[in-house]
Amino acid sequence: MEWTGARYADEPTAEVRTRIAAPPEHVWELVSDIGLMPTLSTELRSVEWLDGASGPTPGARFVGRSEHASFGAWQTTSYVVECEAPRVFAWAVEDPERPSALWRFSLAGADGGGTELTQWMQMGPGRSGLSYAIDRMPEKEQKIVYVRMREFEANMTATLDAIKKLAEGAARGTADA
Repeated sequence: MEWTGARYADEPTAEVRTRIAAPPEHVWELVSDIGLMPTLSTELRSVEWLDGASGPTPGARFVGRSEHASFGAWQTTSYVVECEAPRVFAWAVEDPERPSALWRFSLAGADGGGTELTQWMQMGPGRSGLSYAIDRMPEKEQKIVYVRMREFEANMTATLDAIKKLAEGAARGTADA
């Protein structure tokens, strides 16, 4: 995991990678299934496609409902901004022109077979729930951003670990992965 940026205005980013012993097409089925994501997340509670969409295509929208001990419950609408099976699935949260966050799964064939899976995110440039905490305690902005980025690091690592386990179980043909 690596992350850059210390202030919200820096649009800090985080990135986590893992290698999965399954082909990109199998991993794609998992990362592009937004309905699966709440089962892999400690914050995301539910997700559903909007406007009759049934899967990721550029411009498709979905609503996500989340909950966090410090922030309470909230919901956001996300817009698919990039979708190229089985290589990339990316979405902008709230406003595609000035999102509160950008998220991306990238998949690449790995040397010797399998998939190199990367999850990347960027805070901002638009305002988010974190902006309100910073507004209340501007002197603690760097600490607030640091703590949230560490949470993202832990959550993204857990998500990729769960996807790896599911994908490798499917590749072996086992149901108990």
